[in-house]
Amino acid sequence: MSPRNRAALLIVILAALCGGSIWGVAWYRARPVSPGMLLKRLPVRDAVVVYIDFAALRQGGILQLLEGSKAGEDPDYQNFARKIDFDYRQDLDAAMVSFAPSGKYMLVKGRFDWKSLRSYALESGGSCVTALCRMTGTTSDRRISFFPVQSSLLALAVSPYESAVLELTASPSGPAVAVPNTPFWMSVPGSLLKSGGNLPPGTKMFADGMEKAELVTLTFSPEESHLAAGLEVRCRNEQDAVLVASQLSSATLTLKQMLEREHQKPGPADLAGVLASGSFRSEGQTVFGSWRVERALIEAMLGGVS
Repeated sequence: MSPRNRAALLIVILAALCGGSIWGVAWYRARPVSPGMLLKRLPVRDAVVVYIDFAALRQGGILQLLEGSKAGEDPDYQNFARKIDFDYRQDLDAAMVSFAPSGKYMLVKGRFDWKSLRSYALESGGSCVTALCRMTGTTSDRRISFFPVQSSLLALAVSPYESAVLELTASPSGPAVAVPNTPFWMSVPGSLLKSGGNLPPGTKMFADGMEKAELVTLTFSPEESHLAAGLEVRCRNEQDAVLVASQLSSATLTLKQMLEREHQKPGPADLAGVLASGSFRSEGQTVFGSWRVERALIEAMLGGVS
């Protein structure tokens, strides 16, 4: 092969390698990330984790209930959304949030105007170095940091540490973590239920029944005109699971009897009525429960719709 041909071949090889690298980066930034892989990035030790598939709830008609709620009318949110040109009703697809002892960590899927996000941070007195932005929140001990994981995936942290979001930078290896196949779920470590503080009326007796739980997972799925709520309680052994199922069934019966004694017939918007309709069973080391949640209760909890 002549020197000229070897030089031409070298150029072709280099161009192919460069093109492949660019394509690989583009593929990585565009590929979908499953909820199980999102969870692997988040700190979960002693943390409450919440996942919401907004796209699925939008299709099920549940997300529309937020449009007239107090959450949607919050002036701080409206100001933030206006400045970054973001509307959760159409731009937000999914979010996974970890409420950990060290702060709140979020991975949010959607359509973002990254230039507007960067400008918002700078206008708020923050700073941006390459893709990482940091700013002070409503109080001096609330530091907000964020960066784009992918073109449609935002990593964000609210913590006393100004660069806490860097905990989410690692790309985890290995298979995805098993998560519920529902559009809305929440996992709670059993240790947090033992205190029973700040719980809604009527729910403390159920929390007391799960003192032996290692992990509690609540799931919600749209079904026609209502939501199907599910419960999974992971226990240390089968004996604990049998005991938890018995205690939850007993708490449900006690609540039913209390309502009957007071001659109360809860309506579809009453939490007590939903809790009194629960059923529970144990299988191995896990307890399963289920309730039917009417949309009227969702509207009441959100503060009503216009």
